[in-house]
Amino acid sequence: MVVNSNGPENTLRQRQTANGTPTKFVITEAGKEADRRLDKHESYEFGGPFGVVAIMTGFPILMYYLWICLWFYDGKLVYPTSTADIQPFLWRMWAHVATDASPNAYGWKVYSGNFFFQLFIAWVLPGYKQEGLPVPSLNYKTLTYNCNALYCLYTTLITAATLHYYHIFRLTEIIDNYGHLMTVSMIYGFGVSLITYLYAVLTGTQIRMSGNFFCDYFMGACLNPRLGSIDLKMWAEVRIPWVIVFFLSVSGACKQYEQYGYVTPNMAFMMLATGFYINACAKGEECIPQTWDMFHEKWGFMVIFWNFSGVPFSYVYSVVYMASHDPSTYRFTTGGYVFIYTVLCTAYYIWDTAMAQKSRFKMQTQGITTFRKTFPQLPGCVVKNPTFIQTAHGNRLLTSGWWAYSRKPNYVADWTMSLTWGAIIGTTTIIPYFYSMFFIVVLLHRCTRDFERCSIKYGKDWERYCEVV
Repeated sequence: MVVNSNGPENTLRQRQTANGTPTKFVITEAGKEADRRLDKHESYEFGGPFGVVAIMTGFPILMYYLWICLWFYDGKLVYPTSTADIQPFLWRMWAHVATDASPNAYGWKVYSGNFFFQLFIAWVLPGYKQEGLPVPSLNYKTLTYNCNALYCLYTTLITAATLHYYHIFRLTEIIDNYGHLMTVSMIYGFGVSLITYLYAVLTGTQIRMSGNFFCDYFMGACLNPRLGSIDLKMWAEVRIPWVIVFFLSVSGACKQYEQYGYVTPNMAFMMLATGFYINACAKGEECIPQTWDMFHEKWGFMVIFWNFSGVPFSYVYSVVYMASHDPSTYRFTTGGYVFIYTVLCTAYYIWDTAMAQKSRFKMQTQGITTFRKTFPQLPGCVVKNPTFIQTAHGNRLLTSGWWAYSRKPNYVADWTMSLTWGAIIGTTTIIPYFYSMFFIVVLLHRCTRDFERCSIKYGKDWERYCEVV
């Protein structure tokens, strides 16, 4: 069914194909006019030049501080106790960074090795060809994405296991070199952001520019950067952060096994949680081209630094804590383990299927009715006979499945998972909860940006959608 905001009863029967899937949508002239407005810079985001500079300088400092507190100060938030202690405190912090987080040879070798290995296998391995959404700035041309993340994941796992088994590269060493790897990741984040910014400006492919260097560097200048068959934006979102996050968990587990002869249920939980995430991104990669990240978000510092450094080195503080502390400090009861594992699995199911429902609904409206099948293919990934609001823009807003209950069911489930990533170490330290605390701010801000964009794009149809969902 289709909900039409102009109808007297607000509900009309939709024209459908024989198998009950939605008919292909057509973008209207009014919709194109709205898209042209959205592809122009109208106002600063993130507090303008001052705000983005504060983020670009403050967040790396915060990442160093939280890691130092976890690794060297038993998870306590250390701070100067008096005015006289400020300078010695700052020198102690700097000494930790200079000594224990220097961009040493190991950091460059391992981070760069993974970076270029992921690029190489993304280039050579076969994949599933997926068509993206029509891009307004390309005159509504659709781009084709080579979705081979699943093959790349299996190749990475086999390669890492082989190197570890033959003592060529020990996975245990990754967590011990956390600081060094983190600094190298930051250098990559700043450097790649600058390279892509300059490339877009010099080649005249920039879009939605503000005219302020700091804001444009932060938000990005290019929309769809590609290296041959590799879409760099999608590659960086899937291949770099979640590979590192997963192997940091594996490294923590390997270290526990070498120290104690076993892996705690808490560390196993993080291996499962990060494994869920990396496998979901790989097996459902064909859904990513239908997302806002690919369709609208530019590839700048905000996205690049977050994927190269922010995500991998601020999401798994619980692993850092467990790798440096005795298991007795965070042991749960059997009931506690059952509860937190259940919450994780339930939230993951909702997140996975909600993302699939929305993406495959968008594919249906493009005329795509055959979907890729990968393991594990969870039930409920496709909404049958979906209801939606037909907009004057030409697009359709899904009101079925999980999307009948929330405008962002994927965000609710995603945040719930993030909370369990901190809760797995109990109340011994608040630092592992940074992910969930920061993530809720990010999601709320992202919702605000998304809802403002949708309000411009859909007008009264968006108001009707907000009444329904």
